[in-house]
Amino acid sequence: MTQFFRPRAMTGVALALVLSATAGTPLAMAQDQAPAQGLPQTPALSQTPRGVQGPESVADLAEGLLDAVVNISTSQRVEGRRSVPIPQVPEGSPFEEFFDEFLNRQDQGQDNQPRRVQSLGSGFVIDPSGIIVTNNHVIEGADEITANFSDGSKLKAELIGTDKKTDLAVLKVSPEKPLVAVPFGNSNEIRVGDWVMAIGNPFGLGGTVTVGIVSARNRNINAGPYDDFIQTDAAINRGNSGGPLFDMEGRVVGINTAIISPSGGSIGIGFAIPANIATSVIAQLRQFGETRRGWLGVRIQEVTDDIAESLSMPKASGALVAGVTEGGPAAAAGLEPGDVIVTFDGREVPEMDDLPRMVADTAIGKAVDVEVLRKGERKTIKVELGRLEDGETAAASPASTTPAEPAAPTAVLGLKLSELTPALKEQFKLADTVKGVVVTEVDPASAAAEKRIQAGDVIVEVAQEAITTPADVAAKVDALKKDGRKSALFLLSNASGEVRFVAVRIDG
Repeated sequence: MTQFFRPRAMTGVALALVLSATAGTPLAMAQDQAPAQGLPQTPALSQTPRGVQGPESVADLAEGLLDAVVNISTSQRVEGRRSVPIPQVPEGSPFEEFFDEFLNRQDQGQDNQPRRVQSLGSGFVIDPSGIIVTNNHVIEGADEITANFSDGSKLKAELIGTDKKTDLAVLKVSPEKPLVAVPFGNSNEIRVGDWVMAIGNPFGLGGTVTVGIVSARNRNINAGPYDDFIQTDAAINRGNSGGPLFDMEGRVVGINTAIISPSGGSIGIGFAIPANIATSVIAQLRQFGETRRGWLGVRIQEVTDDIAESLSMPKASGALVAGVTEGGPAAAAGLEPGDVIVTFDGREVPEMDDLPRMVADTAIGKAVDVEVLRKGERKTIKVELGRLEDGETAAASPASTTPAEPAAPTAVLGLKLSELTPALKEQFKLADTVKGVVVTEVDPASAAAEKRIQAGDVIVEVAQEAITTPADVAAKVDALKKDGRKSALFLLSNASGEVRFVAVRIDG
């Protein structure tokens, strides 16, 4: 099964297994060995058409960069723990006394004292005074951090700040003389197919140089809220985490952080944090020791083709507001669930994933124009951004509701609907804050089932209009049919009150 790995180094035992697996494997045919009779000869590099072959050599480039790349070693104190799991036996069983006695002897014979574990990663110097960048996961939880340089010298590193959302960390060492540092480049300028070079510490083998191309850009691997990775086929393995990805001018265009692999080794699919995302985070960590991102206070979801059709949008774009944080900047400015944010601070919002990065990169306290599509009309709302870190710790106050009087169940689009009653709230474990019409049954052959609507979901709105009874839902759907709409936009709430928009196909 394919898995994502943070490419930290393997242990010595695992490394030995990897190396021993290569023993006895025939090496590639020597260059001067005669080819087999009748087989076509591979043309020499000099015969390859210009523009197809790679760089003749990166030796000069690598030589000037190796001294700026460091190996990061960390140690961490962990508690000793029992290696034999405790079996589950019935209380009072004759086996209970046996296992207690057996495990007590095991504990006495084991060393359960705290021990130290070590790990390895990569990093690079961005300031001659001793500022080093690496991944957060390389140093997370470490008691001691050491930077190992290419000349064999070692310096204890102090942690300045980390950011888990982008997996970045900034360290500081105190060198006796200025260090060799490397500059950041503009990652927005690189193109798919451009040559790049990675330097790092794979499997603990320091100073390793690999070359490849940019395979793709703007990759979202669900590693965090600001995913926008550069994909490369330059070999990246465990221990390369935190190392630089250079362009052919020796500028850092990415920070290697993850690989996708069924085995944990490189198969030519590696991911690097773009320099243009990293530089602003690093600047904040250096200045404040923490990040200070803009905060809008909305929960968003993708505008799919069927949602766009239900909203009469010409194409699927923007970010659909699924919820507004109580007391947040968006709520204060008047943004509402169902709004589609199409521009932010004068910039188009092509897709949902673009909005969080735009907001995060905007100064706290700045008043920005947010253009939304609301019920078919464009509207510009001015919002003064808050600070994301403050918003994450804010607690919303629950509101109380009075349950509606029960009415007869109604069937709409394969859904059996009922008004909220205390009995149904208890049956489906619905929070007191949830309002609307509850789904009690779903026809498995219906369009609603295809959209994964299930019993216990609560319909809050239909076509961006609040509803309180099943009759309201039926009336809204009938009106949409008469208007020639192909789908009905439902705002659904789950048991805990989290909402999402779903466009359900209207049949006939």
